[in-house]
Amino acid sequence: MKNIIVGILTLIIFGLMGWTAMNGGAYNGGEHGKVIADLGNREAAQTTVVEEKSDREKEAEELNALREKAGNIGSFKVSDAYKSKCASCHGVDGSGMQYGKKLMGPKLFGQSADTIYKKLDDFKSGRKENMIMKGLLLHMSKDDLKKFADEIGEFPARAQALKNNQ
Repeated sequence: MKNIIVGILTLIIFGLMGWTAMNGGAYNGGEHGKVIADLGNREAAQTTVVEEKSDREKEAEELNALREKAGNIGSFKVSDAYKSKCASCHGVDGSGMQYGKKLMGPKLFGQSADTIYKKLDDFKSGRKENMIMKGLLLHMSKDDLKKFADEIGEFPARAQALKNNQ
């Protein structure tokens, strides 16, 4: 008897769920949601139209700025290893990268080789948390980290030499 009652109640519950879904859903606002949407459309029609850039246009501008900064190879020579592993987030010249309001990679330019090496070693060992950095440094030796640190530490001198040659 209990099983029959539970079965009937289950069928009633599923029936009510189906009926609710067919009538606009319980969480979609139903008729009241349509009224509120209509009020919003009337207010939008009454206010002055301010042309804003679409999300796609904003993203295109940010992406172009990012490409320009990452692709600015005319500044000074960097290794191919730095270009492939670091430049996409930190910029070709180590000046840091920002995508919109989100910081992609902090500024490396002007930091000493020892400071950079310590930070790279901290990322690799997990003392500093950053999954991207840890993934990039996972299979690198201490010598590789030292080479990167030395190269990044030379950026100010390279920039000055380029400036003096121009």
